[in-house]
Amino acid sequence: MMLCVRKLFLLLGSVLPVGAWAAWEFNMPEGVTEVSRSIYGLHMTIFFICVAIGAVVFGVMFYSIIVHRKSKGAKPEQFHESTLVEILWTAIPLLILVLMAIPATKTLIDIYDTGDADIDIKITGYQWKWQYEYLGEEVSFFSNLKTPKSEIYNSRNKNDNYLLEVDEPLVLPVGKKIRFLVTASDVIHSWWVPQFAVKRDAIPGFINEAWTRIEEPGIYRGQCAELCGKDHGYMPIVVDVRSENDYRKWLAEKKAEAAKIKELTSKNWTLAELNEQGKTVYDKMCSACHMPQGQGMPPLFPALKGSAIATEKERITEHVDIVVNGKKGTAMQAFAAQLSEVDLAAVITYERNAWGNNTGEMVTPKQILEFKKTGELKTASPQGSQ
Repeated sequence: MMLCVRKLFLLLGSVLPVGAWAAWEFNMPEGVTEVSRSIYGLHMTIFFICVAIGAVVFGVMFYSIIVHRKSKGAKPEQFHESTLVEILWTAIPLLILVLMAIPATKTLIDIYDTGDADIDIKITGYQWKWQYEYLGEEVSFFSNLKTPKSEIYNSRNKNDNYLLEVDEPLVLPVGKKIRFLVTASDVIHSWWVPQFAVKRDAIPGFINEAWTRIEEPGIYRGQCAELCGKDHGYMPIVVDVRSENDYRKWLAEKKAEAAKIKELTSKNWTLAELNEQGKTVYDKMCSACHMPQGQGMPPLFPALKGSAIATEKERITEHVDIVVNGKKGTAMQAFAAQLSEVDLAAVITYERNAWGNNTGEMVTPKQILEFKKTGELKTASPQGSQ
């Protein structure tokens, strides 16, 4: 039997490359936070207790089978009850469970102690991206998959971080207690970064809390751990942990960007400028469903090229409404919280003028801002005017 097992392993060793063996990891990571190490230590403690129990139980069993076998003339003892044995096989497991529960309870208390946080971050899951909002800092952005489609469709070799790279990572400072408020906009997601030992379900209408204090700067990666739809595997998490000074510089830059976007809302845009900006937004946010050339994937994702909603002047308010507020009962999401007024105006303008639609109509950021407030859209602006 042992010879057969040895031959099997030799065969696998000759077939599988060395890299495959290197990635054959069974244990959880120790992590870079106090809680992650505590969980890892608890896991190993319980594991070795179970190994010891298994060794004792199987040791006694095999000893009894070998030493007291029938071929050696052993005869079974005849008895029905033993109060001492019943007390022992009840008390000993109970004592073991109590001893295991003490460190487990301490670790669970630490995991759920979200008080006295230095930074609060709201995490919202969308199909299929994450929104990060730094509460009290007026900084909010979306994090989208950055892996090029050429790698996904195998027209180019995959890199080391295939499906684990994003355009905007979550940036955190080292050594600070950070509280995460996790929720979702559409379906259930799950925010999971193994190195932090943080995994929380993101449920629409509910807020789940978690926290971390990261001790080592670096890039840490995770994924959505809840099956959330067709692009579930395209929803990575990347956390960039920096020094306190670098984090403060980054935060100041993001605040400046937010202020600049507010200024752009009042700018006098031209049709060409909105079309250029709109193409960037469309390729990033819309092309996966409606296709790069606007042909869509009917009936689930209707075509925009030549469609009535994107070409008929009297339906422009409907066009704005469906992009801003979404459409219930369909896969069309609401983009009011996902895109700025500038990006909303740009992508709507682009959809009304790309792929031969050529309406010559433009929707400005000011009109989008007013639409959000009143639900009404003033007449679309002609080319080059406000």
